[in-house]
Amino acid sequence: MFEIEIDRSFSAAHQLRGYNGDCCKLHGHNYKITVTVRSSELDEIGIALDFKKLKAELDALLAEYDHSNLSELADFQAVNPTSENLARTIYRKISEKMNGGTIRVHRVRVGESDHSAVTYFED
Repeated sequence: MFEIEIDRSFSAAHQLRGYNGDCCKLHGHNYKITVTVRSSELDEIGIALDFKKLKAELDALLAEYDHSNLSELADFQAVNPTSENLARTIYRKISEKMNGGTIRVHRVRVGESDHSAVTYFED
């Protein structure tokens, strides 16, 4: 089994509805996103997945979030834009684009600082 990882980053604001503390106020993060994809096979030249393809799909997805207020986006109207919900949302969206053949998105990690992160995966 091979694991392919791509790291990307974006900046965005959010506020947590119903949170009792500072995070209920509008504030921002420089998010670091790591997407891990698994493949059991290599192609004829020895590549499991071209990094460029995963980068392009992830960049397109994150462009919607970059320099936005996540709390105002459609993806976060029914749920708070927590790191947990952000990780799950990115996981599901990137899986729709990438999963096929032997390629499967394994996990998505969202870091909102150098010291705190959350990882989402499905069994």
